[in-house]
Amino acid sequence: MNQIALDLQDVTSGYKASVVLRKLSMTVANGEAVAVLGKNGMGKTTLLKTIMGYLPKKGGAIHVHGRDITRLPPHQIARAGIAYAPQEHALFQDLSIRDNLRLGLSNVSVFEERFAGIEPVFPVFKSRLRQYAGTLSGGEQKMLLVARALMTRPSIILLDEITEGLQPSVIDRLADALLWERKQHGTTLLLIEQNVPFALKVADRYAVLKQGEVIEHGNAKDETAETSIFEHLLV
Repeated sequence: MNQIALDLQDVTSGYKASVVLRKLSMTVANGEAVAVLGKNGMGKTTLLKTIMGYLPKKGGAIHVHGRDITRLPPHQIARAGIAYAPQEHALFQDLSIRDNLRLGLSNVSVFEERFAGIEPVFPVFKSRLRQYAGTLSGGEQKMLLVARALMTRPSIILLDEITEGLQPSVIDRLADALLWERKQHGTTLLLIEQNVPFALKVADRYAVLKQGEVIEHGNAKDETAETSIFEHLLV
């Protein structure tokens, strides 16, 4: 398998005539976690939607494990092993927790096995599988989004500001879940975040995005990482 899980080269995209990403290049190695940080409106969500094929590429190329996915539609990109947990709640509110978790599976016969695999980090769902997703708290719905992504056993997970609006205890549980997933399955992560401490806890590397371009990047475990990131975010 190619040692690079996700490879973006000179990717340009946006909304109709508006260009948001400008010749953005980035690589994420197999099993690596990279956090992309930046102020609102800098292109972070656009980046993930472009990777997933929800926005057309105006230029450049995207490869997943060496395969060119630049022009593929979203459902084929998902089949290439990418799971996406969007910022907006993308749950079916009138379906049960079980049904929401099953939706990402191509073969529902593996549900029990897959759920047993994630249950240790999401014990809150074990006795509540028949509960409607719409009755969950905001934090529980975010956890369900992540749990659904993990159920597919993806090679790459894209996470869009999953900590937004959550209390610290829930954020800690999400961080633990992602660290556990990487340890268990070597999953590659690309996370969009504004919560800098959370991002640096989960990630190996970070990149700061401004006006659709990477203006700073570095080692997330470096002692100066947090200070460097805040300096760029405050400008």
